[in-house]
Amino acid sequence: MPCSSRQLVVEFVRKLNNGLIGGKPLNALSRILTLAALSAAVPLALAQQEIKLTISAGHAPVFLWVKHVRESFIPAVNKELSKTGKHKIVWTEAYGGTLAKIGSELETIEQGISDMGIVATVFHPAKMPLQNVTYATPFGPTDPRVITRIMNDLHQKVPALTKAWADHKQVYLTGFGTDDYGMVTNFPLAKFEDFNGRKLGSVPVALPWIKGSGAVGVVSNIPAYYNDIKSGVYSGALTFASGAVPAKLWEVAPNYVQVGFGAMYAGGLTINKARWDKLPKEVQSAMRVAAEEFSSAYHREQFVQSVRSLDTYRENRGQILQFAPAEKVKLAKAIENPTKAWAANAEKIGQPAREVLRAYMDAVRAEGIKFARDWDKE
Repeated sequence: MPCSSRQLVVEFVRKLNNGLIGGKPLNALSRILTLAALSAAVPLALAQQEIKLTISAGHAPVFLWVKHVRESFIPAVNKELSKTGKHKIVWTEAYGGTLAKIGSELETIEQGISDMGIVATVFHPAKMPLQNVTYATPFGPTDPRVITRIMNDLHQKVPALTKAWADHKQVYLTGFGTDDYGMVTNFPLAKFEDFNGRKLGSVPVALPWIKGSGAVGVVSNIPAYYNDIKSGVYSGALTFASGAVPAKLWEVAPNYVQVGFGAMYAGGLTINKARWDKLPKEVQSAMRVAAEEFSSAYHREQFVQSVRSLDTYRENRGQILQFAPAEKVKLAKAIENPTKAWAANAEKIGQPAREVLRAYMDAVRAEGIKFARDWDKE
């Protein structure tokens, strides 16, 4: 809690009371006037608590979920705390893999290497299977705001979701979603048969969306797509528009195909539980408020950027292809039901996947949104 400014003030006041500053004696009037001038500053200096926190993300700030940690969450925390001036966060920001590599964010915060940050649960299907329920149910909602609101609500209503974070020594603040998943390809993709024999890159949890299509899935992630497509490891990738543009994927995959796999819950903003418990209530409250601002600001920009991203693709000699609804139905009917393997693997480790699946799909249906298949009823 004590900071160097506090120590300096305390020492200055001690010398002042002794009537000696800089080795020179002060008369009574000078002491009174100096103390009066310090009366407003001293209480703040003595009371304000500096708290050092490290916040991390595997991705770079070019990606929106990291950009808004820096531009929305941190400023909102600072603004809330400035209302009383009792606490001040000294932030250390570590993005782009400087502290937590992509896919290691969960462990980095769990181990206390980082105090808090973005955890992309999409990279933790084995450790955080319940948080990947949206990836097990493709061809659903295409609006990430709907997805995130539902998942945040379910974290309040289904204890197993919050417990999943607690099992990894973390407190969940809020989630974030991706925009509607499509594909980038270096070949025309207009009909279901065009999948046959193609190699396609994807994060592991999305690979089941093409299992049964005739395509071969290759485990990968957005930062690797560019070089892998360029070098011929695969000829296309499953991704979303606002993620494809920062990676300039039009240079190697000029086709962006609007397949309509759906928006996805991608992870959360979390903080180490032990660190959280040591924070003053005022700081905890400020973070809760700031988490809401992060989510709102992120999704506002994401909505705009997802639209602009399609224009950017066109402006850079790419083209936008629309996968016909009938072809989307063919694809949805051809693939194996992704929820079966997902639920089986989750239940092996004691996770109530079926409960979460029903709660999620019922919540989506309550929004008036239909899935291409009723995955939970098969």
